[in-house]
Amino acid sequence: MSKLLLVRHGITEHNSTRRFAGYSDVDMTAEGYAQVEKLSDRLAKEKIDAVYSSDLKRALVTAEIISARHNVEIVICPELREANYGNAEGLTFKEIEECYPELAKAIASFSPGELNFPGGESFEGFVARTSTFLDRLNGHHPEQTILIVSHSGPLRVLLCALLGIDQSFWRQLRCDNASLSIVETYPQRAILNLLNDTSHLGNSIK
Repeated sequence: MSKLLLVRHGITEHNSTRRFAGYSDVDMTAEGYAQVEKLSDRLAKEKIDAVYSSDLKRALVTAEIISARHNVEIVICPELREANYGNAEGLTFKEIEECYPELAKAIASFSPGELNFPGGESFEGFVARTSTFLDRLNGHHPEQTILIVSHSGPLRVLLCALLGIDQSFWRQLRCDNASLSIVETYPQRAILNLLNDTSHLGNSIK
């Protein structure tokens, strides 16, 4: 059995204002750093054998803060980036409705085959790109614990893939900022032990 710790980065200004931040390399806010410190405290006694992180700094800094207590090298994985929203980067949904009404309809209805961000990725391309990360897990031995630090979108893709859930159910999963989800993997199956847990944040969660 391998134990996968799936972590989302701490909150950013884009998250707070509900703006689409995909490839935009935004930093966490002071609150985001505080969230990650609390998550790091929670994981301090966890045995972590490997750490993988998106190369965007909000995720990479989250991985650095957590891994500092475990003396494990971080493997940077561009495939764990958030979706590339192209021309919609930095916009709110209301602004997308005004500028790209057809895109807004596709987002609202969540039709995976039709969701394509102008100048960015299609949803299907995003899923295919993110799913390549799973190949990195093949070389790990059973009984290892692996930390994966990424963004809401890629983490939900990985959860669906690991659990054998069709990606059309992607939107029905939730990964809040600085949340922890845990999946145990076996040769024939994966078991979800924890989903979107933020109990370590106490009253700071919004």
